This record gives sequence, structure tokens and C-alpha cells, in this order.
Amino acid sequence: MTLEELAALPDDAIDTSDIPELDENFWKNASIVMPNERDKTQITAKFDTDMVRWFKRQGRGYQGRMNAVLRSYYKAQRNSR
Repeated sequence: MTLEELAALPDDAIDTSDIPELDENFWKNASIVMPNERDKTQITAKFDTDMVRWFKRQGRGYQGRMNAVLRSYYKAQRNSR
């Protein structure tokens, strides 16, 4: 199969049975890869207090780390919808 043929397949036609499900161990061993600087948009958002405290305890740059986690999720999900 060529890359073009693979790209044209609908997601439900791709056999992913050999790919293990992500579990809590994935996040235990995960590390944040900070993306290159991009344009930023300032927003007002509400997050769970314990989540914000946890990120803040990691020190300066906590908002960037929160953004990196969201971007990781976005990249994983954007092609599946």
C-alpha cells in the first residue's frame, strides 16, 4: 500500500489491534516536549484548582507546560475526527 492509499483510508478501516491502549503507565513515563514558539492568543479559562497548583509547583513556565500537554492531546486527536 502506498502512503497515498493509506492516507485515503477512513480511520475505521485501519487495523489498530496491534497497538496497545495507553494506560496510567504512559503518563508516568511521559515527558513534556515544549513546542517551538508560536503565536499566542490570550484567553480566560477555568481549570481545576488542583491541576493549576500541580503545574505551578513545577516552577516557572507552567502555562507553557499546560499548553504543551494540550497540544500533545490535540496532535493525537486531530486526525481521528
